[in-house]
Amino acid sequence: MKKVFLISFAILFPNFLANAQSEIRQALPIVGEVPQKVPDEYLPVVDGVTVEVWVDSLTIPWSLRFLPDGDALVAQRNGSIVRVPKGTNKPIPYLQVPDAVHEVDAGLMGMDLHPDFESNQWVYIMHAYRNEKNELLSRILRLKHDGETATVQRVIMDNIPAYAIHLGGRIAFGPDGMLYIGTGDMSQPYIAQDLNSLASKILRITPEGAIPADNPFPNSPVYSYGHRVVQGFAWDPETGALFNSEHGPSGAAVEGDVRYRDEVNLVKKGGNHGWPIVVGAPQMSDYQDPLVSWNLAAVPPAGMTFYKDDLYVASLGGQALIRLVLDREKDYEVKKVQRWFSYAPSRGIYGRMRDVTIGSDGFLYVTTSNTDGRAELRIHDDKILRIKVDW
Repeated sequence: MKKVFLISFAILFPNFLANAQSEIRQALPIVGEVPQKVPDEYLPVVDGVTVEVWVDSLTIPWSLRFLPDGDALVAQRNGSIVRVPKGTNKPIPYLQVPDAVHEVDAGLMGMDLHPDFESNQWVYIMHAYRNEKNELLSRILRLKHDGETATVQRVIMDNIPAYAIHLGGRIAFGPDGMLYIGTGDMSQPYIAQDLNSLASKILRITPEGAIPADNPFPNSPVYSYGHRVVQGFAWDPETGALFNSEHGPSGAAVEGDVRYRDEVNLVKKGGNHGWPIVVGAPQMSDYQDPLVSWNLAAVPPAGMTFYKDDLYVASLGGQALIRLVLDREKDYEVKKVQRWFSYAPSRGIYGRMRDVTIGSDGFLYVTTSNTDGRAELRIHDDKILRIKVDW
């Protein structure tokens, strides 16, 4: 009798059973071991490294880029870009992005310069906005740098899925001259496995917004998929290999080994990074395992760059600048993990860190992210830190 009832129920309510099965799968992903073989080393003070506050009193600085003339541009999530002239530490208005919407994590996010900036003066940004139907979306704009300010030149890519949280937002030009775009799952995990959606992916387009002929999926900007929330890009200057930082399910309600699992990945063209089917490093041939995956506390990694042969990653909840020493001869095996300016999980001297880049003077520059409501405020937050490494 029970068997007949279940068959009839499945016929009458197929969506109910499909949704229930989806919830079960979502609650029980395959969990792998943490791939790093060395423990994190906490270094509140680093020998040979000095830190000074370069700029302060900013509002959620999301992206930092230096112009060839030494000026710096800072994209803030509230929709404003400020310029810091070379030789000063005082930001001045550069552009208020039209129609930029700031809602929770959504706002003005990624920014990068065109590889041929010196000749074309193009700056690219990614920001959230609401369309005529009041739908929250993201788009890529190209700006024309006019010396002291900028104007919006054109839309490069539009209708990128967005949400108030989990929307990604990082953009960067690769050594191939293409623009890479990081998106998030918008709190809809299984969208990461849908190749017809731009959410939860790394996208790759030309500087004009076209789909490159050598992308892995025909007529698609998708470069890799199965990501949760992409937050940073970096390319090894020696090999051209692409790395990304990614937020794991730090706030997930599911108990056990599923939580946290923030990642740094070596990204392969067309690769599936597994979310939400797998979490961590399950060592399954269908999925790309991360180089590093943390499982004890939230790290949320963000912006990243290579500097002096090592990979540096800004950490939000981890409140650290993470230095990863990699072995290129062993497919980038992680040899050392250092958390600079941090003395315990989620405890650091400067608070949350959002972006890290190399300045025109050759020093590292890091933006904090304490004015976003998720951290204890320090005096004159938010800041840009200038970091001198004397070794």
